[in-house]
Amino acid sequence: MMADDKFYRARVTRREEFAPDLWMIRIQPGGEFKFAPGQYATLGIERDGKRTERPYSIVSAPFESEMEFFFELVPEGALTPRLFKLQPGDELLMRKIPKGKCTLDTESGRKHHLLVCTVTGVAPFVSFVRALAKDWKEGRFDGSHQLYLLNGASRPWEFGYKEELIRFDAELPWFKYVPTVSRPWDHADWPGEIGRADDVLRKYADHWELDATNTTAYLCGHPDMIANSKAILKRRGFVDRTAIKEEVYWIPAK
Repeated sequence: MMADDKFYRARVTRREEFAPDLWMIRIQPGGEFKFAPGQYATLGIERDGKRTERPYSIVSAPFESEMEFFFELVPEGALTPRLFKLQPGDELLMRKIPKGKCTLDTESGRKHHLLVCTVTGVAPFVSFVRALAKDWKEGRFDGSHQLYLLNGASRPWEFGYKEELIRFDAELPWFKYVPTVSRPWDHADWPGEIGRADDVLRKYADHWELDATNTTAYLCGHPDMIANSKAILKRRGFVDRTAIKEEVYWIPAK
């Protein structure tokens, strides 16, 4: 696999499976890669002279020496079946420049940040919290920005980062985490919130006293969740274009 002036030749250092179709990898990028939490990297694999690339949100925080990604296998997809086969020591391509504008809004004056996601859409929000947690513990962040994360999934095993986020919720006074399951009838032992992320959005926005005057919303993952959440938020007064950021993970077929 050949790198050029636009790509690093990255190497997989670790792999962990959360479910048969959900996994994470950590990679050494192969060079300097400066990014802001919330941005994405473009990964690729070259085979028979043909390069296939896709963008993936970054889970890791900028201070980490390795980069982390959370994937869902799309059996007929162009790239995830190939990424699924990668093991520690294997190589892949990564573009040298990050992209994406779903970064934390610290300029608008709104100090509350409502993060709504489905499954792998949690990736940029883990990056947010990891980065801010380190800054808070080392005195570079005063806790004046509050983060509230609604993490939706069909089944409990789809929460790849639930334990880490629950720990952050317990440790950080400025962070709240609510995982919610939309198929509770399959999991009678699930102790948490029930419903899709957009189903419980109104409830928690009211509970946390989040409105258009004090909150920026970030929507990441399933396109239906994003469309539904945008409609709910707009009815709540989120009409300023800067008040809602979104990262749609695929475009639904028409």
